[in-house]
Amino acid sequence: MNLLLNIKPKKYDESLNNALTTIGKKQVISSWKDSLASGRFKENISEYLEVPVYGCLLDQRSVHLNSIDKTIKKIWAIGGDNGWYYANTLWKIRGFLDKLVGGVGLRRGRTNPYEIHPGDSLDFWRVLYANKEEKRLLLFAEMKVPGDAWLEFKIMNNELIQTATFQPKGILGRLYWYSVLPLHGLVFNGLINALNKHE
Repeated sequence: MNLLLNIKPKKYDESLNNALTTIGKKQVISSWKDSLASGRFKENISEYLEVPVYGCLLDQRSVHLNSIDKTIKKIWAIGGDNGWYYANTLWKIRGFLDKLVGGVGLRRGRTNPYEIHPGDSLDFWRVLYANKEEKRLLLFAEMKVPGDAWLEFKIMNNELIQTATFQPKGILGRLYWYSVLPLHGLVFNGLINALNKHE
């Protein structure tokens, strides 16, 4: 069979070494955790990607930016080993609780520490849209919650707009939202300020 296909199999040690070298250089093109049943998202769908508004609960914050380029760089490096810039312990606790109820938690991390592409997993989020030129990153929550959740970062007119949207499912969803609202005030306010803070 190898002769028919003109393939020369590599030894186990060589294959393992090549794989570990590729991972170490952050050159992994894709991973099992990035797979989607519908395939990877196209990058030309920004105008069609609108987060629902009707029946949704919002936490929207904005801040005038000190540096657009530095903030974009921080947004594109968010999550994984880089953390969430503010209240990382709370993010870890949320990930742990998600794992307890059968969710993905924070264990997936991210494929590359500095690049994000549509379809990538990012901790317990899925990247729906990521375009540096448009200065927009849209994430969809894959954690276990009684509803659907999105987190969006968008820069317009030198202003960062950070929007957390939650579409609750029934009374349980609304109870969930209002029970974590005080933490949202702490975490999301700290996050947007941290994204605007540069050394």
